Amino acid sequence: MSLVYLRHATKTDVPAIMAIIDDAKALLKADGSPQWQDGYPDEAAIREDIMAQRSWILMVDDQVAGTAAQVVGDDPNYHEISGDGWANNTDPYATIHRIALSKDFAGQHLSHTFFSNLISQAYQEGVRNFRIDTHRMNQRMQAIATSLGYQFRGIVHVAEPGDNARRAYELNLPR
Repeated sequence: MSLVYLRHATKTDVPAIMAIIDDAKALLKADGSPQWQDGYPDEAAIREDIMAQRSWILMVDDQVAGTAAQVVGDDPNYHEISGDGWANNTDPYATIHRIALSKDFAGQHLSHTFFSNLISQAYQEGVRNFRIDTHRMNQRMQAIATSLGYQFRGIVHVAEPGDNARRAYELNLPR
């Protein structure tokens, strides 16, 4: 059995993170999704996440297996939402962005482990409300979100060019 854990990313992790991001872009493209096909996320975005201490990596033994940014606080992209809307508009929330797993760890069901670790980290800091968004064609992320208990809340529009409509999901945990 492998040791699997979460840690903050550092500048030295950037090459491994970018390789994972590039693999995820190729997978999205193969799935027919336009998400992440315009250069985003790029190395500058990853470095900004690292500097802001919101970049996390999932480690399996001594290898970087996944990357994500978890932002605790207001996300301007979530101010306007169609559909049912957010169930919790009062408590602080954490949003998981730019999450991807290495193709070297495909089929190991690490996405659930990664999400659970990210949620646990924010929960430890008092966060009980979690949000995520993804493109309508990203069936993989939609399946992961719903399997973890996230509820579809509506459509938000992100600050990206092109098809910027995203399916928004929310998870509320008890205190």
